[in-house]
Amino acid sequence: MTKFKPLVVVASLLFAVTLLIPAMLVLPFSGEKSSGEPKAESKEKVDENIPQTSMEPGMDVSVYRMNSKEVETHPFEEYLVGVVAAEMPAEFEKEALKAQALAARTYIIQHMMQGKDSDVPSGAIVTDSTNHQVFKNNEELKKQWKGDYDWKLARIQEAVRATSGQILTYDGNPITAAFFSTSNGYTENAESVWPNATPYLKSVESPWDIDTPKFTDEKVISIGEFEKKLGVKVPAGNEIGKFIEKTAGNRVGQVDINGTVIKGTDIRTKLDLKSTDFTWKRNGDQIVIRTKGYGHGVGMSQYGANGMAAEGKNYTEIVSHYYKDVEISKSDTMLAKMTAKK
Repeated sequence: MTKFKPLVVVASLLFAVTLLIPAMLVLPFSGEKSSGEPKAESKEKVDENIPQTSMEPGMDVSVYRMNSKEVETHPFEEYLVGVVAAEMPAEFEKEALKAQALAARTYIIQHMMQGKDSDVPSGAIVTDSTNHQVFKNNEELKKQWKGDYDWKLARIQEAVRATSGQILTYDGNPITAAFFSTSNGYTENAESVWPNATPYLKSVESPWDIDTPKFTDEKVISIGEFEKKLGVKVPAGNEIGKFIEKTAGNRVGQVDINGTVIKGTDIRTKLDLKSTDFTWKRNGDQIVIRTKGYGHGVGMSQYGANGMAAEGKNYTEIVSHYYKDVEISKSDTMLAKMTAKK
């Protein structure tokens, strides 16, 4: 992989008001089997060096690679291709891939304008992990896709080019384009997961997720481990805890376990659950936990986007459904400010 000089982001470009939403906004499909049909006979051709025909000429993104502990710098749209390829199966509908490309472009532009996180190593603006956006370079995609590399990469490139120069904005600023794998039938209000409410990250119906591969999951945990991880004492009998609050997205808000009140988001994190939409039952000295959905639930559901696209919705209709009252704006003005300060 060719190395380039790292991009320096000037701190003076921070927003006056920075959204207090944590960086962990994404949930990748890494390693999962996609639901689409193989397209071995595709006539699409790969172009490993994407020409700078976009509205983001000359922009680079420096990525800290978590495994190699090195910084790689890639042309802006090449970076986006690596993100979309890592975050969404290439077999997904083309309009869903475009929606993902638009969300990914919006995320990185907003992040670049805010400035790097303090925990990102020197020389990089983002990592390749779910703390930011998952990213894979061409060599990694070749190993992952093998004989399907050409047609899969061509589909991702097409989605990135089709949305070139476009970002999602609210009140003239790039939005926090949160996305996740699979809903429980609804998305979630931002304030149910993160500290602050966000006007465009509100709960909406997402029926397209039902019966998709990630919709349900089951986890079995011993009572001892359950008590240790949550810092509680499970009462005798069949009752484990009382669900005392539900969120707008029909997920668990709070649970009272033998007098200890715990947030659903904390339970999900500590028990490593797929979702905060969970039910549980006692089975001897074990607890069986069933979940609906996969991910934090805020913003765009990826399987929901694919379902909408399969019904004939285009990418603008998809993003307008999941991000309320946003606009699709040109990215060149904001990027021009950054390049002028380089």
